[in-house]
Amino acid sequence: MSKEILSTNGEKLGEITLNKEVFGVEPNLHVMHLALRRQLNNARQGSACAKTRAEVAGGGRKPWKQKGTGRARAGSLRSPLFAGGGVVFGPKPRDYGFSMPQKARKLALKSALSSKEGQLVVVKDFSTIAEPKTKLMVSALKSLNVSGKTLIIADVKADENKNLELSARNIPSVKIILPSNLNVKDLLEADFVVMTESAVNDITERLQ
Repeated sequence: MSKEILSTNGEKLGEITLNKEVFGVEPNLHVMHLALRRQLNNARQGSACAKTRAEVAGGGRKPWKQKGTGRARAGSLRSPLFAGGGVVFGPKPRDYGFSMPQKARKLALKSALSSKEGQLVVVKDFSTIAEPKTKLMVSALKSLNVSGKTLIIADVKADENKNLELSARNIPSVKIILPSNLNVKDLLEADFVVMTESAVNDITERLQ
C-alpha cells in the first residue's frame, strides 16, 4: 500500500510505501481499548485522600457520660456518625496504573494507525514554513485539505521542521507529537493525522 508524499503547499513530490504490518493490520478493538484505559489510568494522580476517624483532629474526650442521658452511647465526636467526624472507607492515595505486554502495546498502536489510514497525510517536511507564523501553518493545512482535530507527527528538533512548533501552537485544533511519543489516545481523537516522511520511517522501524 502506498501514499502520496506531499509538500506543505499540496504538491505531489512522490510516493511512499506503507508497511502493511504497521499501517494495514486488522484493528483490534479490545487491545486498543486496553491501551487507552492504561494511558488514561497511568495519567491519574491518585492523590485523593480522606481522613479516617483515627486521623481527624480532636475527639479525645467522651462527649457525654455512658449512661443516664437517654442518648445513644458515644465515645468520640470524631466518629463517622458525627459532622466533622472521620470518613468510612474514604479514598486514600493509590496508583491506578496497570501494565500491558509490549507486544500488546505495539499491536494497539498498529491498530490505531491502521484505523486512521484513510485520514493519513504524508508530507516531505515542513521546510516551507520559513518563519514562525501561524498564518503560514493555517495555509499549509488548507493546502493539505486537512480540517478538524489534526495530529502532526514530526521531529520538531530537525532543522527542516524548526518553525513547526511555534507556527502551530496557537491553533487549538492542532497537536504536535514526536514519533517516539506516538500514543493510542491522540491517534483515536484526531480527525486527520499528518506525518512527515521521516516520522513514517521511524514509526515503521519501531513497530515492525
